[in-house]
Amino acid sequence: MKIIKLIFVLFFLLVISSSAEEKGLLIEDFEGTISGGENGTVDFGAGNGSSVEVTADTNIKNSGAQSLKIAYDAVSGGYIWIAKGFGLDVKNSAWLLAPESIDWKKYNAISFYIYGSGSKTKIAFDIKDSGNEMWRFIITDDFKGWKQIICPFNEFFARGDWQPQTADKNAVLDFPVKSFQFEPLAEAKGALYIDTVELINK
Repeated sequence: MKIIKLIFVLFFLLVISSSAEEKGLLIEDFEGTISGGENGTVDFGAGNGSSVEVTADTNIKNSGAQSLKIAYDAVSGGYIWIAKGFGLDVKNSAWLLAPESIDWKKYNAISFYIYGSGSKTKIAFDIKDSGNEMWRFIITDDFKGWKQIICPFNEFFARGDWQPQTADKNAVLDFPVKSFQFEPLAEAKGALYIDTVELINK
């Protein structure tokens, strides 16, 4: 009888542990004020003919009170970025957690929720590692409604089209990751809704 109880307790603990693991570690939920500029909360912009507007949306949301809405017009030869994290050009763009406070060995992927419209737009999701090197993961908006996008760290590739001048360019994804950013790729026009960015163990 004691053995049966012990097995039951161990199974229960395993289920609880698995559920907690699947839930992930929330690093950004886009709650509160959404603004740009030097003192803003989101680092965003566009160039070479592309344009972007970033706001909060309280109607289409995955969790909490709002999501991040990205209205974009990505033209050929242009570029767009929407970034959150540390070491960016805006003062209040930090995640909910500092990168140094995270035990990155516990996680092998980063995920976010995106509201799809079936537009077929390709969206680049970039992360910046501790050596300032940019790594990219590309998804396609080929679904409708909210969907969790899971980006395993071993499926990111170092950007070959552009790197910051300060990047070490060692072709190794060095932890901790310091920031992430989204870029709708040309040619495309529309709106994206992003919410609930987490670190997970896939």
